[in-house]
Order: sequence, then C-alpha cells, then structure tokens
Amino acid sequence: QVQLVESGGGKVQVGGSLKLSCVASGFFFNSVTMAWYRQAPGKAREWVGRISAGGITTYADLAKGRFTISRNNTEKVMFLQLDNLSTDDTATYYCNTVRYSTTYWGQGTQVIVSS
Repeated sequence: QVQLVESGGGKVQVGGSLKLSCVASGFFFNSVTMAWYRQAPGKAREWVGRISAGGITTYADLAKGRFTISRNNTEKVMFLQLDNLSTDDTATYYCNTVRYSTTYWGQGTQVIVSS
C-alpha cells in the first residue's frame, strides 16, 4: 500500500535551516508528482510546492526564494530544504501524492521556529 513517511523536523532559530525528507513506498515513485503542504496551529493546511516526475518544481508564494524541493527517484525520497526560516514557518509539514484520484498523506513532521 502507499506509504509516505516524513522526517527531519525539529526546533530551529529564526534565520536557520532544516531539510525535510519524505520516503515513499507502495507505488511507482518515478512517475508521479509529489507535493509538500504545511499546517500551522489553528490554521488550515496550505500548499507549499510540488515537484513533477521529471523534476520540475512549482512553489507557493510563501516558499519562493527560501524553500527548495528536490527528489531522488532511485531512493524514492522527496526533500524540502527550508532556509531563512521565520516564526511564521512554524507548522507541521506533510508530503502528499495523488494516485488514481486518491490523495495520500504522510503523518507529518513538526517544524518549530523560535525567535
């Protein structure tokens, strides 16, 4: 079955960096678009960006210039590099994919940015 497992979250100070990972299994990773979302406490889940099977990336405005999505199709892993973090980036970050009209989510990894 499809499984997505995020890791790499933690606590970091303003201006710091983190690199999140999403390990995928149960489907042909090389052929699908993958995405990152996040959900801050008390707020709706929001889209961060996505990467196509061929490595083309698209970002939400909140991520442009600070976040970078990449993937390793051999290892079936997607990454989210978070740079120049602010307290507004405090959230649980989720990876996501859609297969045959079904949306799959990982359990999330928490990022806390302190001032």
